[in-house]
Amino acid sequence: MGCACSGQKQAKNSGFYKIKPNTQFTHSPNNTVSTKQQSFFYPQMEAICPSKRETNSKFCTSKYTTGLHRDFKHLVCRRGEWCLAKSISTGDEGYIPSNYVARADSLEVEKWFFKDVSRRETERLLLAPGNKPGTFLIRESETSKGSYSLSIRDHDQQQGDVVKHYKIRCLDKGGFYISPSTTFSSLSELVKYYSRYYKNTQKVAIKTLKEGTMEPEAFLQEANLMKQLQHDRLVRLHAVVTKEPILIVTEYMVNGSLLDFLKSDEGGKLKMNKLIDMSAQIAEGMAYIEKKNYIHRDLRAANILVSETLHCKIADFGLARIIETEYTAQEGAKFPIKWTAPEAINFGTFTIKSDVWSFGILLTEIVTYGRIPYPGMTNPEVVRCLDQSYRMPRPDDCPVELYDIMMMCWRQRPEERPTFDFLQNTLNDYFIATEGQYEMQP
Repeated sequence: MGCACSGQKQAKNSGFYKIKPNTQFTHSPNNTVSTKQQSFFYPQMEAICPSKRETNSKFCTSKYTTGLHRDFKHLVCRRGEWCLAKSISTGDEGYIPSNYVARADSLEVEKWFFKDVSRRETERLLLAPGNKPGTFLIRESETSKGSYSLSIRDHDQQQGDVVKHYKIRCLDKGGFYISPSTTFSSLSELVKYYSRYYKNTQKVAIKTLKEGTMEPEAFLQEANLMKQLQHDRLVRLHAVVTKEPILIVTEYMVNGSLLDFLKSDEGGKLKMNKLIDMSAQIAEGMAYIEKKNYIHRDLRAANILVSETLHCKIADFGLARIIETEYTAQEGAKFPIKWTAPEAINFGTFTIKSDVWSFGILLTEIVTYGRIPYPGMTNPEVVRCLDQSYRMPRPDDCPVELYDIMMMCWRQRPEERPTFDFLQNTLNDYFIATEGQYEMQP
């Protein structure tokens, strides 16, 4: 959330005052509101009130950092409207508007604070060309004296760019809040807190393009694919930064990857029924991908993310792509061998059925709490063994019925492997299908 700041604000550490924001023209280093007016202030000035010789004004004996007008000779000195400024470096004197001066410990020195700005003027400023969604300012409330309003530029799919206003309420014993559940001792703390959250509601994860790992075009293609695939079991895309550095902004999953979570103390305590439930959630997400005619090509526990409520979502679409029936990988393409189906290893041929094979391997990761598939075997050994129809034996503590599902996923002929829709339904009904008959009577 970038703020709309205004005027020049040069601080002098030893000064008691700073330049007050100009409430008519704004600019921000991040999300910009600009007027293209050239600034006419010099930094590091010592200001003296023009009424110094006439009254005991509070400005008369104080020093503060401010600026000097380039054409100060042409300004008219008016009591209460201008201050005589003296240059610290040159000793030159000149007049500046007194409304550009504020106490260093006041709200008016904050770049996001606009004191006397109406709701209508706020919307005009925030909707000015150059501002982006997330640009904000805080102003005094027009209707509630002593209260404030937070105004933020946002984008609505139906209405386009809009400005949303939030009432900042004051606590009886001091402090502020927008939501009663979260209070702050100062407006600065409130701004700092809400600036950490996308659209002021949730944390986000930032995926960056590391140099040499992927071409920018491929990275953006992944983001475009995520934008097209929207489902509760897929990590949601929020935004993409297409200029350097290229970034993908997605929803934040507190527990990280399923692989790491299964190896944690909390994950290691999960019972079989929860492990089956997680498997069903992943199958549900893959059933959606299957329905949309896409393939993932990198389905494994490391690419599944886990929320705070232990909901699983499929992530990392770096190898995913839309297909007609099958896809042949380019020569030299790299794939995780232990999760890859034999036809994909040998011929580079990928279909949704090769994802089904990978799902079977993923099931072994889940029931073994993150153990590497084919334990003790190297990648070349795995390839040779698969050519001889080798299949991993049933892991310890893995129910026979679940191992049967794995073996269905590992059938040699791709067309004989089940669909993800079938796998989703089977895993959802797993405990119903495997439990014994009810007793007829007590």
